[in-house]
Amino acid sequence: MKIMSTLSLVLNVLVLVPVCLGLMKNATWTQDAYGPATPARGILLSIYLAIMIFSAVLLVHPEPAMVIALLAVQILYKFTTPFTVGTIKNPVVKSNLAVATFHCVTVGLIWKG
Repeated sequence: MKIMSTLSLVLNVLVLVPVCLGLMKNATWTQDAYGPATPARGILLSIYLAIMIFSAVLLVHPEPAMVIALLAVQILYKFTTPFTVGTIKNPVVKSNLAVATFHCVTVGLIWKG
């Protein structure tokens, strides 16, 4: 259980550091995956930064209920992205589904105790 919590939080940080940097620098790959720089993309960057920072804090001060809350929000938004984006072919949607699946296992193990 604890190892999976740690792995999910580390996964968040490892995925979000390059994504946030790419969005901040307006890297070509982020334009391809997220579209051009817009206020909406800036809002998404803020959300990603919050998830990344909260994940890092929970790595230092783990609290199972907070880990479940963070991962549950991510699971919900990541599993809804194929519907909100309108495709499963987008690389962000694909990675969201993979990460959400991993987080589901973690939440299940924490919940089980």
